[in-house]
Parts: sequence; structure tokens; C-alpha cells
Amino acid sequence: MLVLFETAAGYAIFKVLDEKKLQQVDSLWKEFETPEKANKIVKLKHFEKFQDTTEALAAATALVEGKLSKNLKKVLKKIVAKEAHEQLAIHDAKLGGVIKEKLNLTCVHSPAVAELMRGIRNQMEGLITGLPPREFSAMSLGLAHSLSRYKLKFSPDKVDTMIVQAISLLDDLDKELNNYIMRSREWYGWHFPELGKIITDNLAYCKSVRKIGDRTNVVNTDLSDILPEEVEAEVKLAAEISMGTEVSEQDIRNILHLCDQVIEISEYRAQLYDYLKNRMMAIAPNLTVMVGELVGARLISHAGSLLNLAKHPASTVQILGAEKALFRALKTRRDTPKYGLIYHASLVGQTTAKNKGKISRMLAAKTSLAVRYDALGEDTNAEMGAENRAKLEARLRHLEERGIRRISGAGKALARADKYQHKSDIKVYDPSGDSTLPSASKKRKFEEVEDEEKPVEVKLKKVKKEPEVTEAETPKKKKKKKEKQEAEEERIVKEEEEEEMEILSAAAETTEKKKKKKKKKVKEEEEEDED
Repeated sequence: MLVLFETAAGYAIFKVLDEKKLQQVDSLWKEFETPEKANKIVKLKHFEKFQDTTEALAAATALVEGKLSKNLKKVLKKIVAKEAHEQLAIHDAKLGGVIKEKLNLTCVHSPAVAELMRGIRNQMEGLITGLPPREFSAMSLGLAHSLSRYKLKFSPDKVDTMIVQAISLLDDLDKELNNYIMRSREWYGWHFPELGKIITDNLAYCKSVRKIGDRTNVVNTDLSDILPEEVEAEVKLAAEISMGTEVSEQDIRNILHLCDQVIEISEYRAQLYDYLKNRMMAIAPNLTVMVGELVGARLISHAGSLLNLAKHPASTVQILGAEKALFRALKTRRDTPKYGLIYHASLVGQTTAKNKGKISRMLAAKTSLAVRYDALGEDTNAEMGAENRAKLEARLRHLEERGIRRISGAGKALARADKYQHKSDIKVYDPSGDSTLPSASKKRKFEEVEDEEKPVEVKLKKVKKEPEVTEAETPKKKKKKKEKQEAEEERIVKEEEEEEMEILSAAAETTEKKKKKKKKKVKEEEEEDED
């Protein structure tokens, strides 16, 4: 049996001296403990050295992809074809199939062969003579670096780092533009304050200032290429009656220089946006179709790379960018946020407030699929993204137009959603509950109790006269009426007794108070007499 062994320095073909040892797979490693033992099992028959690193890289990449390189084909024809009856042990079954198909050689790949390869690799320096260890390690390192670069399959069109930098620069430009425009409006507003209210567009404002300069030049300046005719006429009219202060030519030059900066940055921002749009369509076309260029770029930037974003689940993609709100909600045990950066997508923006959470959840699920397709798929078309977007738009129309169906009851019936109307009830304070004393009708005036000598008069309620019983009434009805009348009389008597008790107790209290007052007066008079 022959063994094909690939190294960083070249191809090595060994002859197995004792094939019986291969049957003992578990103990085969013991035969390769020392170089002397290894030489008793296998013997080097031929070594084909690589000429340079390029040749080594080509051979290594061919082996990785399971292909037969030209150099290996020549070696096998020259060495192995002479012993066609021998089996060829290889490490890759896919490569064995290619060799068998092209060279008609019997190839073997088994656990015993894998263990044999491991043993040869451990004792490579002793088995392959004429190759210094230091030189071999340098070859291995160089080939490893080259092969790693090849495996990455570096493509300038698939670099997402440019997207991360571009979207960060775009955000920075927006901040700087806002600061510059605010400063230019405030600065020029001292000279011509009415212009800021007439022209609301920032770029048109800076271009107009750049063209006008001093407000006295407005009459002779043509602004038709910047502003509509009505706005231009309004600007000229406002310049004649402006309340602004006079400024020097040096101030005007500085203001115009600032306006030049704003115009240049605005133009560069437009170019950068076009560049970002093209890069997003090249790197992540499905993600761009789903959420747009800016939102897609911000998601990639927030995750760090397209591959990192592809590793995130849909639930993470949904709240990406709202981490602060999420942890605050978890800490305070409140509702977690429903959306993060994905809120700025057009599909979420065009929905009503009650459906934003549902649409953002569905959009995050489809966006997660689109990102994985872009990051790990081989195709570069946006068909899947367009198809998923169409499904989401159909679902959105269903939610907006027809509403949500009831789960129970009639399946076809729509859920009833009444319009909410806020009812504000104005409650009036009831002061009757403040006092625990009897009601006003039962209260007695202080004047009635004032006179102690007057007898207490007890007012009795009039007893209602019994209605005359007609002859037509039956004995049962008479009995019931009589019982009712008796109960009513008893209730009236009890109420009268309670009222009497209350009046008596109130009278007793007043008399005691008067007695105390009299005693006090008497004492005071006695003390005065003694003095």
C-alpha cells in the first residue's frame, strides 16, 4: 500500500512496510512513538518539492476544494502508475474519487488511514530526510498565511467596513451641517432677519445669501435659478423695509465663506449618500430592499459587520439600537421596547400606532432572513427581499383595512373596535358626610334648651289613620293589612322613643353646664367678698 501525504514543502509518497499493523487502529499510535519505530512501518519512496509559495498555495487550495492539481497528477502518473496494483491511501475521500476517475487508481480512505496519517505527521522530520526543521516551519507558516487569505476570498465589492465608515461619516456630516446652518442663519439674521422666515430650505438659504451678500444688492440680484418667482418678489420687498443692522464688508465675507462651506458639505453629503446606496445594493441587496439603505447601514454598523448581524436572532434585530430602553425596562419591570433602529424603516413608519409593534416584529423576522441570505448566500440578487416585502405590504394592508379577526365565535366576523371617547365626569363634593351628628331636622335650637325651668315638650308624630276596610276585601287581605299597620305603628313608636331620649339627654347636658357656671360664679363672688 502507498500513502499520499501532503506537506507545506511538497508531496511525499510512502510505502507501507507492514500492512497488518493497520488492522490494529487503537494501538497504531504506539508504532509512531519514535522515528525508529516509524521507519519500520512506513518508508519514503518519493518526495516532490514545491518550487515556490505560489505553487504550494495552488496545490493546497486544490486539495482544500477536492481537486487534482497538475503537479500532483504528474507525480501520481510517474510514481504510482508503475505500481498500479497497489492501493493508494489518501486523507480526503472526495480527492480519491477524482484520482480514481482520472487515473484509474484504487484509493483507500478509512479510520486506519487517518490514524496512519496522524502518525506520519508526528514523525515527519525523521521520515522525510534532507529537510531542515527551521526551513520546514517557515514554509508551513508562509503557506498558512497565504491559504488563510485565499479562504477569506477577499473581494473589494463585499467589504462591509466601508459601509460602517460611510454611515458614521454621514451622521457626522448631518450634525456638522446643522451646526453650520444654524450659525449662518443666526449670523446673517442680524443683517437681514426677514430672509430666514421667507426661505425655509437651508441649502436655498445659503445659496441666496451667497448670491445676495449685502441686502442692498437684492434689488439688482437675480434669484430665479434658486427661488420661485413669488418667493423672490417677497425677498426683494422684505429687503426694502428690513429691520436688520448694518454690517461691514469683512463680516459679509466671513458669512459668505461659511455659506460656501455649507454648500460644499451638502454636495459632498449627496455624493456620499449615492456611494452608500450603491455599496448597500452590492453587499446586502435583500436587506436594502427590506428596510432601506440608511436603516440597513445603521444595523450593520451597530452590529459591527454583516456577518455579526446575520448571527443575531430576529428578536435582537427588532430592538437593535434600543438597548438602553430595554435594560431600563427590565430593571424597572415595565414593558420592553417594541422597536429600535428598525422603527425608521418605511414599512413601520407608514403604519398606525397600534400596528407598529406587529409590523416591526414581522419586518425584523424577514430582515433577519434577508441578512443571512446576503451574508452567507452565493447569489447577489434581491428577489427574496422583494418577495418578502410584498408579503409584508399585503399583511399591512390587511391589518389597516380589515382589522383583526376574532379568534372565537364566528370566524368571518370582524373584531369590533369602537372609537375611544374620553368622558370627563365632574364630581361635586358632598359635605353631608363630614358630620356624624343627626341631620338638621332632628337638631334643636339652642334657644329651646336655654330655659331650664321650662318643661321639655315631647312632640309626638301623628299616627296615620287606618283606612276603612271595604266589604269587597277578603279576610286574608284584611289580615295582611292589619299586620302591616301594626308593624308601622311599632316602628313609629320606636322612632318617637328615640327622639325623646335624645331630647332628654341634650336637656340634661345643658342643665349640668348651667349648674357648673352658677357654682363658678358663686365661688368668684365669695373670693371677691373675702378680698
